Amino acid sequence: MTVAGEMRQYQVVGRKAATDENPNPEAYRMIIFAPNPVTAKSKFWYFMRQFRKMKKTTGEILDCVEIVEKNSRIVKNYGIWLRYDSRSGTHNMYREYRDLKLTGAISQLYDEMAGRHRTRPRSIQIIRTATIGAGELKRPNGSQFAA
Repeated sequence: MTVAGEMRQYQVVGRKAATDENPNPEAYRMIIFAPNPVTAKSKFWYFMRQFRKMKKTTGEILDCVEIVEKNSRIVKNYGIWLRYDSRSGTHNMYREYRDLKLTGAISQLYDEMAGRHRTRPRSIQIIRTATIGAGELKRPNGSQFAA
């Protein structure tokens, strides 16, 4: 997967395919960052193989919708928790970015991880994101903008 422009945020809902034993299986919802819906669905199945015993051949996608931020006129601070694979192993990391939209902050993250750590986009897993207030910033680079 390559980052083509700005990343987008998708909500993907899927489940195991209905069978005679289980006509209404449990549905799973994930928020996934990807450049297009095809890649979002592929990442959904990648994570479902890791977390549940479910593959694309035994499941179905119910819904794939792009999530758009309502108010993208104010600069916000975003905290991003992630896991990435390097040449020496797997590492957890916390990063802070300032941007108008969460997808812009995620795009900054992918660009910076490629530059500083030589990390490919396929080896980055975003665990959690949050909007951070000015008093909650941990890094000095972001706190210099807080008034």
